[in-house]
Amino acid sequence: MSELDFKGRVAIVTGAGGSANLGRAHAHLLASRGAKVVVNDLGVGPNGRSTHPADAHAVAAEINAAGGEAIANTDSVAQEASAKAIVQAALDRWGRIDILINNAGVGLVAGYDVVTSRDIERTLDVHLMGAIWTCRAAWPHMIAAGYGRIVNTVSGAMFGMDGTTIYGAAKFGIYGLTRNLAVEGATHGVKVNALSPGAATNSMGHGLVFQDPAVAKMFVERYPPTLVSPAMGYLAHESCAVTGALVHAGGGEVSARLIGATKGIRKSDLTMEDIRDNLAAIFDPAGMSMVGDPFSPTGRIPDAVADLMSPAPYEPQ
Repeated sequence: MSELDFKGRVAIVTGAGGSANLGRAHAHLLASRGAKVVVNDLGVGPNGRSTHPADAHAVAAEINAAGGEAIANTDSVAQEASAKAIVQAALDRWGRIDILINNAGVGLVAGYDVVTSRDIERTLDVHLMGAIWTCRAAWPHMIAAGYGRIVNTVSGAMFGMDGTTIYGAAKFGIYGLTRNLAVEGATHGVKVNALSPGAATNSMGHGLVFQDPAVAKMFVERYPPTLVSPAMGYLAHESCAVTGALVHAGGGEVSARLIGATKGIRKSDLTMEDIRDNLAAIFDPAGMSMVGDPFSPTGRIPDAVADLMSPAPYEPQ
């Protein structure tokens, strides 16, 4: 079969300035397949405190030296105005924006009772609000063009992991953003998906660490960022068949993360005791249905109440 390429496409990859990170691998793959790439990175590194700074200019230079075409951008994703500047950089240079890869992030692992308010704000600003602002900046251009691909980076931490309460909350918020933008973009040729990566990156050592050096070495060898990028590339390609999906990739393995609804129980005179006495049926996975259909973003489990409602007129303030 023919090789997938991105000739004529313009892509933005945020958080792509690290020497060994996912964004750099994503940017190189897109460029190697013909995309023109905006390599975005604020430069503060994986912990957000400039102790391991990143360099968007260096990665852009790597791509150009390899025969690709890239420019560097150092605006922050965390504010609306600077997120617009990232998109504007693509428009100013190439006149279009086809692909947005939201990869920027900061690593934070800390107990909910000890993490500082500032670190909570920073985590939410970069991960959740960063994805919101960059998507919002790119959205009208994609809608006008009748085409777009957005890949938002999430994490297995969104399903629960010790020390990642704020990080996981931000990532689940990004998944909610992904699902709903997929619905809004369905009739406009814009597909939006979420990617949960498993890779050894330059964020290692700033959050979760391996106590056994042999295990750490094995992880680095088996889970390079380059084995996540093919999943990103497919989701960013015009041939991508899914939208609103959550895909996990790492170490050469790719799988879907699905959220389902059980058949449960239904009683018109429901009581607390009914729930207590029927927990097995309520949580029985047999016959479970997917909440969202990745091949039809508007396809979902019928909701008798929601299906009767329509949006009220919006009153901006």
